[in-house]
Amino acid sequence: MNESHKHGVVVLDFGSQYTQLIARRIRENNVFSEILPHSTTFSDISEREPKAVILSGGPSSVFDESAYKYDPEILSADFAVMGICYGLQLMAHHFNGTVEPGTHGEYGFASVKVLKENSLFASVPEESKVWMSHMDRVSVIPDGWEKLAESSNGIVASMCNPAEKLYATQFHPEVAHTEFGQEIIRNFLFGIAGCEPAWNPGAIIEEQVALIREKVGDGNVLCGVSGGVDSSVVSALIHKALGEQCTSVLIDHGLMRKNEAETCVSALREGLGVHIESYDESEIFLKKLQGITDPEQKRKIIGEQFIRSFERISQSLGDFSFLAQGTLYPDVIESGSSVGDTAEVIKSHHNVGGLPDDMKFDLIEPLRDLFKDEVREVGRELGLPDSLIGRHPFPGPGLAVRILGDITEERLDTLREADDIFMSILREEGLYDDIWQAFSVLLPVKTVGVMGDQRTYEDVLALRAVTSTDGMTADWFRMPDDVLSKISNKIVNSVRGVNRVVYDITSKPPGTIEWE
Repeated sequence: MNESHKHGVVVLDFGSQYTQLIARRIRENNVFSEILPHSTTFSDISEREPKAVILSGGPSSVFDESAYKYDPEILSADFAVMGICYGLQLMAHHFNGTVEPGTHGEYGFASVKVLKENSLFASVPEESKVWMSHMDRVSVIPDGWEKLAESSNGIVASMCNPAEKLYATQFHPEVAHTEFGQEIIRNFLFGIAGCEPAWNPGAIIEEQVALIREKVGDGNVLCGVSGGVDSSVVSALIHKALGEQCTSVLIDHGLMRKNEAETCVSALREGLGVHIESYDESEIFLKKLQGITDPEQKRKIIGEQFIRSFERISQSLGDFSFLAQGTLYPDVIESGSSVGDTAEVIKSHHNVGGLPDDMKFDLIEPLRDLFKDEVREVGRELGLPDSLIGRHPFPGPGLAVRILGDITEERLDTLREADDIFMSILREEGLYDDIWQAFSVLLPVKTVGVMGDQRTYEDVLALRAVTSTDGMTADWFRMPDDVLSKISNKIVNSVRGVNRVVYDITSKPPGTIEWE
């Protein structure tokens, strides 16, 4: 157990779609948080010396035989405990309150009224809007507990046993739709649990440098750089920890954005003195992807070939036992590789679900527990330029998952040019930094058009732009009409093979950010 991880908050995952948001909201307050399976024993939790434990929401009912189990000793410990949604119902049920099966659920916005002054709702108005997502409800709170708030229909919205530092909300304070959710979380962390705001970029760097040095010893590390923010931060971090023991390698798989490789190599080599080499492996990757249209298969092919290329290249560079890569927490979650037994596979990220079992490297993934915005802050602390840190996220498989259907050099060139126009206009209009991620997608669809009084039958290009903080949820960006028109006109008139441009207005959920 890392010392810096002690005295934080443990989030027990009962299968909620919002569990990762709970952890993220805690970290936004500079408090370390860790998600563990619902089945984690009290002994394992106690080893972390947490200030608090939070019980997440979940899809189960306390009445289900298959309901996720937990160690009840958690609820009699010295640390503070907060239950959210299903967590509230678990606590009520454990302490002999009454939980009733719901016939009409409460979903979406609800109005909540605070009934009395209390630590959890300090500085929160008497009435506010919250986000509900539950079917069952608590009709009678346990003996010794107090009802803190109720929704407009009289349902228990929050309750507590302050003497035992036990608190619970039926609503989701971690969701942005809850008006004063951050205040409630902050009140619990600092006013009730007694947490200290010690988790920050400097602490993350210090911790990871120590861990990297301990793991690698006098060995050598090959650091894979893709051109995106994550791998660039990893490269800078490994370089800080190991110096000459680290060699960064950028493999150009032929699926990068326009001028991507050159920009990344220059920023790391000239800006930070990182030892980095670049290799053009595009012919190999494109040959293996020929005729492949299934996105999961694309990711796995790319993931395996990355490793094979690194293995071959490493032989000419020296003796390397370790491979460092920029895996993030959302990558792990969406690949169904997070802790516990509740994770669903959304899509296999090439560096998680696509790695071969027989690779010779021992992996180093110093960003594996971090969200994207945390990575950016770490990068700034390390001295990476804003021109690199502020770039929109870019998937490891690159344009392979932004070309739906067959991947050919011709289609790659088309997408690169169109995407470059999209990014250039966003920068010209001062919108680039307002958007978390924007990109173009080339569809396997042809449409009829007319250009110069002649019929055309060419490709459709989709534009995607979203706002987000952590990549787990996202909302589509409200692009000004005149900017959309400018982008569309320039693409259609400048990029051969595209005669129609559409704009994606789907949020996450239900969609993902990337199309594949």
